[in-house]
Amino acid sequence: MSADAPGRAGGQAPEELRPILDAAGEQTERMLAETELRLARIAAPTELPGGAGELATRAGATLAAGGKRLRPLLVFLCGAGAADPPPAGEPLVAAACSVELIHMAALLHDDVLDRAPLRRGLPTVFATDGRDAAVSTGDHLFARAFGELAATGHAGAVQTLSIASSALVRGELMQRADAWSADVVVARYLERCELKTASLFETACRLGALLGAPGPGAADRLGSFGRQIGLAFQILDDVLDLAGAPGQTGKRRGTDLLDGTVTLPLIYAREESTELAALDLRSVTTPEQAESVCATVAETAAFERATALALELVADAKRGAASMDLDRIEVLDLVADSVVARVS
Repeated sequence: MSADAPGRAGGQAPEELRPILDAAGEQTERMLAETELRLARIAAPTELPGGAGELATRAGATLAAGGKRLRPLLVFLCGAGAADPPPAGEPLVAAACSVELIHMAALLHDDVLDRAPLRRGLPTVFATDGRDAAVSTGDHLFARAFGELAATGHAGAVQTLSIASSALVRGELMQRADAWSADVVVARYLERCELKTASLFETACRLGALLGAPGPGAADRLGSFGRQIGLAFQILDDVLDLAGAPGQTGKRRGTDLLDGTVTLPLIYAREESTELAALDLRSVTTPEQAESVCATVAETAAFERATALALELVADAKRGAASMDLDRIEVLDLVADSVVARVS
């Protein structure tokens, strides 16, 4: 891997962010590019002593696999007014790196628990190097995330990231406890998603407020915005798992079914379909069986109901943002809309 940027030459931003970055302006794009360069340096083998080069190589491969970088972008947008290139924007870049590193670390650990062979269409570290390698790489990224944020000297920011990290773990444990269960209700599902996904979106927005121009007084309201769009993001992710085109999502439909993950579309579909209500998820053991379940879910209104809830959350988030006297509200609206307009 080159030292330029993980998977993006010269720190180039992902194309799906282009409309948002065009609206946000050059300073935000420069900061996002600096984040990519910083992530590449963090993952460079030269950053680790002795025989730890393989650990860094795996971390670099994880970062190079891509991602939408929505969480770093939220840090910058919620820190609007302080979004200047480093060194003036250094605390925001550090925060952006920290939330992305936590996100990547959580994905590595998720892949171990789910025994996932692919992530974004590429083999996972778990699949290529085994459980211990994936766990240790995730641990490395968690540690580097806190190192980046601690360097800002802002104790409140570090505490905020710590709370989110604990929430991620609790959400993952909840998901494992609920595996293959026929008794998961909507409220339980949403609580799990708040912990496992929305907490890091919320944290990205809080860190932007704490380290940027809005200040601590805006942290709760911006955090609420992040939490709501994070929930919407996860709901749509779960819809795409059952309904998305494999060529766009990078995986076959029904991957969640094969590891026993009970998601909102399935909960809704079981309310309408006696066949699905009676289904023992442990009997779904092949991709072909998972595809068949996806087809049955599609015969209900589950996808429409789940998408409608995601859209409602986004609308609430936008209303809350509009009530705040902040720069770039229109760009936050674009981010909110993007989480339910995506196809992967």
